Amino acid sequence: QVFSHHCPFLMGPIECLTDIVTPDTDIQVTLSIFEVASAAGIPCEVDPALVTVLAGSKTDGSSPEEDYKVACLLLVFVAVSLPLLASDPSSFYNTEVDGYPNNTHCLAKAIIQVSAALFTVHNKNIETHLKEFLLVRVTRG
Repeated sequence: QVFSHHCPFLMGPIECLTDIVTPDTDIQVTLSIFEVASAAGIPCEVDPALVTVLAGSKTDGSSPEEDYKVACLLLVFVAVSLPLLASDPSSFYNTEVDGYPNNTHCLAKAIIQVSAALFTVHNKNIETHLKEFLLVRVTRG
């Protein structure tokens, strides 16, 4: 906000670039735009730094198909584990710390950010996979 106030001529074009990104935009172009926007302090749908780290952590012996399956299985694991986490005594709001002792209030954002980065690495539709995650979570509930 301060940067926008002091340098509107710089922030305006960056904000316009983020507005033109659509799901159909080439992934490399999208990541380049999000990297510039993230460096300027503009929140992005996909964290480019996380995508870079996840893309660099691929194992040499596995195929991209297997890595994609592991990403899908990770979401299934998280969906199935949510009831166990919810029943944990540390998952109750504590007024002294103004939050949850086990940081479950961060879980939704973490799931969205990690899954968005994982499926960006695999060039898959993020929205479709998050809908599948919700379906798994609802049917397991």
